[in-house]
Amino acid sequence: MLAKLSDCVIPAVMFLVVGYGLLRRVKVYEAFLKGAKEGMLVVVRIVPTLIGLIVGVGVLRASGFFALPGRALAPAAELLHLPAEVISLLAVKAFSSSAATGLLLDILATYGPDSYEGFLSGLLMSCTETIFYTMSVYFLAAGVTKTRYTIKGALLATLTGTAVSVLLALGMG
Repeated sequence: MLAKLSDCVIPAVMFLVVGYGLLRRVKVYEAFLKGAKEGMLVVVRIVPTLIGLIVGVGVLRASGFFALPGRALAPAAELLHLPAEVISLLAVKAFSSSAATGLLLDILATYGPDSYEGFLSGLLMSCTETIFYTMSVYFLAAGVTKTRYTIKGALLATLTGTAVSVLLALGMG
């Protein structure tokens, strides 16, 4: 039943939006075209940033740089039930979700999806955010210059997501 319902949600939302626009006497198609044009301009503005991030992360991953945080923090991280590979995953995830997905696949290939490392890594991928990527790309696109508490809040959210992931993974094991 949910599969049938989900097939209807997007068309229903589209009809609701168009219907509401028509009731408000908005030229819906023209508004759509204007929004699409503005969206394309945003894409053009953020493409150089995206390319720079993708190239930089690719170079760092290929060099093995992302394994360094895991090795350096391994003794302390073991006390918190965080394997070295997972520390590297967390460090990479803050910058690039696609690079973190590559590390996740490496962890899953090495330990398996049902292992503590595999299960915890999957949880962490869902419970943490690409902090610096999000800030650089979306803040640039939106023209945000005053970020005041953004980094602190994002790091606190990532720390919370990490702690909850560890507790869930320990509880499942």
